[in-house]
Amino acid sequence: MILVTGAAGNNGQAAVWELSRQSVKVRALVRDASKATAISDLANVEVVQGDMQKPETLSGALDGVERALLISSATPAMYDTQCTFIDAAKAAGVRHVVKFSGKESSIGFNPDNFSFTRMHAQVEHYLEASRLDWTHIRPSQFMQVYLREAPGIASRGVLSLAAGDIDLSPIDIQDIAKICFWVLTTDGNEGQAYEMTGPQALSMPDIAAIISDIVGKPVRYESVTPEQKREGQLAAGLPPALVDALYDQAIERLAHPRSRVFLETHEKFGVEPTTFADFIQRHKQLFA
Repeated sequence: MILVTGAAGNNGQAAVWELSRQSVKVRALVRDASKATAISDLANVEVVQGDMQKPETLSGALDGVERALLISSATPAMYDTQCTFIDAAKAAGVRHVVKFSGKESSIGFNPDNFSFTRMHAQVEHYLEASRLDWTHIRPSQFMQVYLREAPGIASRGVLSLAAGDIDLSPIDIQDIAKICFWVLTTDGNEGQAYEMTGPQALSMPDIAAIISDIVGKPVRYESVTPEQKREGQLAAGLPPALVDALYDQAIERLAHPRSRVFLETHEKFGVEPTTFADFIQRHKQLFA
């Protein structure tokens, strides 16, 4: 049995969808079953409810599990949540934990200066010390983060980001899910850390131009300061802790403006990298 935690979130859903598509039995752990409607009717999927911070609620979820994909929300509690789950998984006899982690594509980016990459590294160390078999999945920025900008593009034709003249190499979550499928269903991945980016290092004007070409209307990039972006995110109702983390991330990216492209993991598992144009085409109506 394979378990996917955080299965109601974007990454968890994508992993569950891919496992189901590949006819693999998977157990999907969610805190609130009412938020699992997108996966509850999929073939080969068993939805279970439990709280990763409360091990006493996980016995049913962990029963008979051999491998688990560890995902949880990006919150200040991420480290405690994931380490608590690792302890529970070990106690339940889980053999192999695949940690859905992360790594910035910006060359020279210091992970200690961004709370989520810092916590990811801390959880990785905790997992490695647990004596469980482990694998780390380390994707770069998700293409899906640009969906947050769709309302501004649809209404004003403006991509407004605190990104100066940096470039980034975003990856499609669906690509990551396909790689997770192979890691979870084949042997030989124990003790490995798989980094991955999208197939292109793109500037923000590049991204605006791609959206413009596919949507069929002018889209321009508007560079704002991290402070301005922070104010807008707070006004939009984003959690203050997340806004603070994104501010720190923007500052670190601006200090290291160039990004790498790393496709060796895609190549190892035979996954065709999704281009940003293909991603926007898939979500065209949101930007139009």
